Amino acid sequence: MTSWVGRTATEIAAAVREKRVTPREVVAEHLDRIERLDPRVGAFRVVRAQAALAEADEVASRADLTQLPLAGVPLAVKDNLAVRGESNRVGSAATPDTPAAEDHVTVARLRAAGAVVVGLTNVPELCVFGTTEGVHGTARNPWDLTRTAGGSSGGSAAAVAAGLVPVALGNDGMGSLRIPAANCGLVTIKPGHGVVPAGIGEGDWFGMSENGPLATTVEDARLVFGLLADSGAVRPDAPAMRKVAVSLRSPLFGVTISRPYREAARGAAGVLIKAGHQVRRADPPYPASLSTTSLAHWTAGTSVDAKDLDPRLLTRRTRVHATIGRRFVNSVRTSDSRDRLRRRLEPFFAEYDVLLTPALARRSPKSEPWDERGWLRNVLVNTNYSPLTPPWNLTGWPAMSVPFGTLPSGAPCAVQLVGRPGAEAELLALAEQIETLHPWQRTAPLD
Repeated sequence: MTSWVGRTATEIAAAVREKRVTPREVVAEHLDRIERLDPRVGAFRVVRAQAALAEADEVASRADLTQLPLAGVPLAVKDNLAVRGESNRVGSAATPDTPAAEDHVTVARLRAAGAVVVGLTNVPELCVFGTTEGVHGTARNPWDLTRTAGGSSGGSAAAVAAGLVPVALGNDGMGSLRIPAANCGLVTIKPGHGVVPAGIGEGDWFGMSENGPLATTVEDARLVFGLLADSGAVRPDAPAMRKVAVSLRSPLFGVTISRPYREAARGAAGVLIKAGHQVRRADPPYPASLSTTSLAHWTAGTSVDAKDLDPRLLTRRTRVHATIGRRFVNSVRTSDSRDRLRRRLEPFFAEYDVLLTPALARRSPKSEPWDERGWLRNVLVNTNYSPLTPPWNLTGWPAMSVPFGTLPSGAPCAVQLVGRPGAEAELLALAEQIETLHPWQRTAPLD
C-alpha cells in the first residue's frame, strides 16, 4: 500500500487529480498520524477529524476535481485565522469560544483550490512571542522535542515538520513564519506588504503582519503562495544572475550570531556562487534606533489586539507587553520611522538584488512554560535568538527562511533571503537553486 504521509502537496494533489488515491484516503492517513504523534509534538489545538473526512468527500465529488491545484491536500491553519465552524482562540483564555461564520479569505482560497483543513494549530497567546506554549498547548520542535518549535506559527511549523500535514498556513508580524520554519527545517515566505490578503487581528500590527505558507519544499511553498496571492504560478521567466549581499551582522546592537548560523550563511553564499550569481560581503546600514522602533511596534500591536479582552484572563507576560505598548500606540500610528527605515535601506537594495543572512542567531530555546515566565525574560530570550527577522516586517519587504545544513544537535539550520518589493518570485527562484544544489531532509524522523 502506498503511503501518502511525507509526500509533498504537489505529489498528493497530482495523485488525487489522476484518481490514484481519494481525498478521504489521504486525509485519513494524515489523521491517523496526528492521533499517534501529536501528543508528543503539540502542533494542534483542534483536530477536525470527522469534519475533515466529510470535506474530503466533498472535494472528491467536485466537478472540477481534475483542475484543483491542492486536490485533497491536508492543510493545517494557524489559530488566529478564521475557519468556518471553529472558534478562533489565538492561544488565549481571554478570547471567546465562538465558532466563525466564515473562512478567512486565505483559508477560503486554499479550500477553493481543493485543500482540506484538518485542524487549527497552537500559537503563543495573541501570537506575541517566538515560542509556542500556553493554555491550549505547547508546540515542540519535531527534530528535538526538548526545544520549542518557535513562534508564533509554531504549531503550524511543527505540524509540517512532523509529517502531520504536507503544508500549513501561518503569518508573520515580527518573524512568526520565518522563526519556526528555521527551527523546524521548513521553507516559508513572508510576502511583501499587500501581496497576500492580511486581515490578522485588529489592524495587522500596523500593517506589518502577512499571511504565508509553511512547506517542506520550495515547489510547495511556491504553489501555496501563488494561490494565496491569487496570482497563479510564481516563477521568473528565466533564471537570471543576481547580485547577492551576504551579511553576518545582527541588526540589533549587542546581539551576536552563533557560529553554526554564520557558517550556514557562508555555505549558502557558496551555493549561489556556483549557481552563477555575484555574491559579496556587505552589511545593510541598519540604524541604531532599530531596536527601539521594533519594540514600540511589537508592543503597540499587542496592545491593540488586547484592548477588548479581559486582562485578568491574559498571562502576565502578555499583560505587561500590552501595557507597555499602550504608550506607543499613538506615536506608532503617526510616526514616519518605518518610512525612514525604508529610505535608509533602499540604496543598499538598489546596489544588491537580494540580501542573504543567517535565519536566526542561535538555536531555539528549551521547550519550557515560557508563558509563566516574566516579561523581560521572554523579551531577552526572543531578541537574542531572533534579531534578524523584524526589520523586514517594518519595511514591508518580502523575506524567506530556507533550510541549510544542520546544527551540532542534528536539528536543522537555516538562512534568510530578503528582497525588494515585488521580489517574491526572485527569492523563490534562489531558494529553489539552494534546494537543488544543497537538498535537505523533509520531515523529522519521529517514527
